[in-house]
Amino acid sequence: MAETKVLSVGGSIVVPEKPDTDFLCKFISMIKDWLAEDFNRRLIFVVGGGGPARIYQKAYSEILASTEGGANPDSSEADWIGIMATRLNAQLLKAGVGELCQQSVVYDPTAVKEFKGRVLVAAGWKPGFSTDNDAVLLAERFEADTVVNLSNIEKVYTDDPRKNPDAKPIDSISWADFRKMVGDDWVPGKNTPFDPIASKKAQQLGLTVICAAGKNIENIRNILDGKEFVGTKIQG
Repeated sequence: MAETKVLSVGGSIVVPEKPDTDFLCKFISMIKDWLAEDFNRRLIFVVGGGGPARIYQKAYSEILASTEGGANPDSSEADWIGIMATRLNAQLLKAGVGELCQQSVVYDPTAVKEFKGRVLVAAGWKPGFSTDNDAVLLAERFEADTVVNLSNIEKVYTDDPRKNPDAKPIDSISWADFRKMVGDDWVPGKNTPFDPIASKKAQQLGLTVICAAGKNIENIRNILDGKEFVGTKIQG
């Protein structure tokens, strides 16, 4: 029986402004070592938009401000720009893992029928759905019970620690309490530890989501191995 784990890899980890090749080399090396230890192991990566998404969405806003008299950006157009950034980043990761990934980058998580090889790489799908949501749908499709959400934060906090010095880190939280924090609506580029729409679906499926720092390679390995780790576990 295959052991399948899903990693939602924030684009800010892969491409903060330009591709972080130092991180990618270390990350891919660790992944190859982990997979080599047991041939029943499989990994699904869902890659975010990162720097390219922010840069191009900002450019879109500036174009509208100049040519349309400051018109508000169309959320669907902004989302498509972000989606295209995720696809470029995902293609880079797919190329990096080489023969471990034997099929094209997945764009529609509801349409993929099979899992060839040891690694599956996915990107953004369509407006209104974040890569976190894609990760949850792929976890459901390939019977994974945990999604590891890797971003530039080490833990979920009670509030934004950059704005509130009294914000406290959380080691474990229920889905009900987490969803009270993040709300129910998805906005392109919204900065939440895990997307509200994906959170609702994950709760319905009984998934566990672990939020952890994406650049801490040793900690990611501990999560994959089921050992003690630094991060926040959302479940129940």
